[in-house]
Amino acid sequence: MTLTALGWDERRQFEFEPYAVRGCLPGRVVGEHRTHYRVATERSELTAMITGRLRNAAEQRSDLAGVGDFVALRMPQDGGIASVETVLPRSSALIRKAAGERRPQLLAANVDVVMIVMALDGDFNMPRLERYLALVEASGAAAVVVANKADLSDDLESKSRQIRATAPGVPVHAISARASDAVCQLEPYFEDNRTIALIGSSGVGKSTLTNLLLGEALQATQEVRAHDNRGRHTTTHRQLFVRPRGGSIMDTPGMRGLELWDRAASTPPDFGDIEELSRQCRFRNCQHGSEPSCAVRAAVEAGDLTAERLARYAAAARKSLGRR
Repeated sequence: MTLTALGWDERRQFEFEPYAVRGCLPGRVVGEHRTHYRVATERSELTAMITGRLRNAAEQRSDLAGVGDFVALRMPQDGGIASVETVLPRSSALIRKAAGERRPQLLAANVDVVMIVMALDGDFNMPRLERYLALVEASGAAAVVVANKADLSDDLESKSRQIRATAPGVPVHAISARASDAVCQLEPYFEDNRTIALIGSSGVGKSTLTNLLLGEALQATQEVRAHDNRGRHTTTHRQLFVRPRGGSIMDTPGMRGLELWDRAASTPPDFGDIEELSRQCRFRNCQHGSEPSCAVRAAVEAGDLTAERLARYAAAARKSLGRR
């Protein structure tokens, strides 16, 4: 393994130079556990702890090292455990509100593309997809929607249309993670040693897809519950894997709920498709209700826009007016 395979480039090297002269080694966090990190270096993968100085300097817990972070390591003289001296600047940070707590939680750092994995069965949920899209938009990474279990869907075309309406401009791939041809659709995202993260609910097939993209079964998988299509938590912690074919992939534990950390700063759901349709309405101030020649309502009747999405757009518009 080399750091180049993990995304190390000239920019990272420039940012690391001040620490190189202090005798530190560069590395990337590939695993995070309750008491320690696993960090990959040019030499090997090793265990590291964060320094008390760095912990005290962090304004919030999400500023500490997390999976995907590039770090400067201090190697011990006596052969003990290495220490993380600093976290290099992040190009992206996927942060949500920690479940049941009033603090941010770092899900992944320095990710180039986030693949939002949703299943075309009982997991199909458009409001949840909108929250995932807002999370990725706020992170600085690019979003891709992977609609898994296409082989199990009897209304693939309709659901694909709903996804594209909810995520205008975002690439959408309908695949089966158990079929080898899925790799052909997703392989280009790993070019130039990019880092890809998979997020989604339990049971959507993230671990199966991870194994497929790695070319070997490194992640455990389980079947969903038959009575409700809900998944079990197979992946219990975030881990970054280097792919033999180039690039790296990060699998994450399933998220049943998702709350954005900073609601005020987070990007709201993108309703650009409805805004564009609104320009075709007969009246400039059309409310998309009973007005004649309403292009938005016509799109709903034609099946190009769901009534649920229009309702969420109307609710967001009312909320926006309430803040003024």
